[in-house]
Amino acid sequence: MAKRKLNRRQKWRIEKIQAEKRQRAAKRSAELESLVADDLGDEQHGVITAHFGQQVQVEDADGESRRCHFRANLEQLVVGDRVIWQPPQSEGLGVVVAIDPRHSVLKRPDMYGNLKPVAANVEQMLVVFAPLPTPSSALLDRYLVAAELSGIAATLVINKADLIDETLRPRIDALVAMYRHLDYPVLEVSAHQRDGLTPLHQALAGKTSVFVGQSGVGKSSLVNAVLPEAALAVGDLSATSGLGQHTTVTARLFHLPEGGDLIDSPGIREFGLWHISEEELLHGYRELSDLAGHCKFRNCSHRNEPGCALLAAADDGSISEERLANFYQIADTLDEDGRERYQ
Repeated sequence: MAKRKLNRRQKWRIEKIQAEKRQRAAKRSAELESLVADDLGDEQHGVITAHFGQQVQVEDADGESRRCHFRANLEQLVVGDRVIWQPPQSEGLGVVVAIDPRHSVLKRPDMYGNLKPVAANVEQMLVVFAPLPTPSSALLDRYLVAAELSGIAATLVINKADLIDETLRPRIDALVAMYRHLDYPVLEVSAHQRDGLTPLHQALAGKTSVFVGQSGVGKSSLVNAVLPEAALAVGDLSATSGLGQHTTVTARLFHLPEGGDLIDSPGIREFGLWHISEEELLHGYRELSDLAGHCKFRNCSHRNEPGCALLAAADDGSISEERLANFYQIADTLDEDGRERYQ
């Protein structure tokens, strides 16, 4: 796989950032070394419930939480990580010393093309959208591809269902039918109608879940509806742009009354997929992945070759033409080295 070419300024910028990270890590190591063994208790298991830059919040088996430093040689900690840590003997901060193996990890690329974990041990991704901003199946597909490639089950949640009028209903129904045909569960709820949230409560029970979705679709409002004590900030849609304002400032893990956990992480408008190849993208579309091995030619590009199983399935209605068009749209933004270009 070819490497992305960087200009001189980009190389300098990356080297500068890496140097700053090394300096911070060295300083953190020195601070932790100052904590002698007598200052810390025995090692025990815990879970990361919040992340505050250079510190994390760890919850022990009894539900008690403590802020902690973490060893500089650990990989990046995220909310949901199960860890081994040492509490302080008296006042002060504990120390995370090890990370337990992750069952799953949700990642997204940063602006330099490096994959950055955002949540660990997630069992379910709730992809939230709303009648407004106008729902885009291409954007929904990006989240679903990320879920498929991460091995995380996905459920689509239509929030603000009370805003669906006669004009919007045909488009919403078409989206619902398309995804239910692919066995993706679809819930229709409203954060402002508590009686209608029963399906969401049922979907959350007993699982570690995360809400994702475009800003302005009401993710924080849904968290507040199912967990009022979270008291998350809720922002109105920008009066000028129509886009949502990012209101969540740090990732947190909340325990749900009916069992299960909910991770609320900073809002993101869109999942970047520049870290994957077109072949991986294909496997993120569950119906396309099943067909890809049945093309006449092994090196089929799935564009215009005779005997292409994907094109044949779209022609006879076996798969959604809209989903196939979304695949092409996303694939066309992938560079030859598998990195999506910024627009």
